[in-house]
Amino acid sequence: MSIRCSTRSRRVVAAVSLTAALALAVAGCGTDDGGKSESNGSPSSAVPSTSSDSSDSSDEEKGAKQEDTAAGENVDPNVKLAEVRGQNGVTLVVHQVKRDSGGFVTVQGEIKNESGEARPVAGWAGSESLIVQKNPNSVAGAALIDKVGKKRYYVLRDTENRCLCTTNLVPLQAGKSASVFMQFPAPPATTTEVDFMLPTFATTSLKISG
Repeated sequence: MSIRCSTRSRRVVAAVSLTAALALAVAGCGTDDGGKSESNGSPSSAVPSTSSDSSDSSDEEKGAKQEDTAAGENVDPNVKLAEVRGQNGVTLVVHQVKRDSGGFVTVQGEIKNESGEARPVAGWAGSESLIVQKNPNSVAGAALIDKVGKKRYYVLRDTENRCLCTTNLVPLQAGKSASVFMQFPAPPATTTEVDFMLPTFATTSLKISG
């Protein structure tokens, strides 16, 4: 009796094991097919969309930065917000005073030599020795004055005292001109008009746009 029971048990175990093995084999084939279809589907389509989105956002950020900080671009030379007389027949014409999204005010214009002789440019950098040294022949001496807020704003500079303005200007020959720009910290949004100062030039009032 015990021998017959043992034999039957072994047969049952063997049958169960065979059935389980066949089931695993079938399931394994199904998984391989499904895995191939998935790998050829969503993962590959997700990668291009991600890289495309990042490149688009990067291009937008670059464009925004260029628009905020670039000088001399998108400025109409025929616009004359102010004309300021300087010394010895030199004139500054202001074309644009714009409040940028980065918290700056950018002043852009053109300095003309309307005299019959060459004129130096050294005096426009101001009298601060370190600024003059780091920004030779520049317009780093410019300033904005908020009379309502009773504050004076100087040209922005980096940690090495290099200004965010036009530098390395050459002496203006008779009848020639030079485009210039200067960036300042922006006054409060409620301030729409400021006084502009540049050494050797008269003070003038400017309206801020943007």
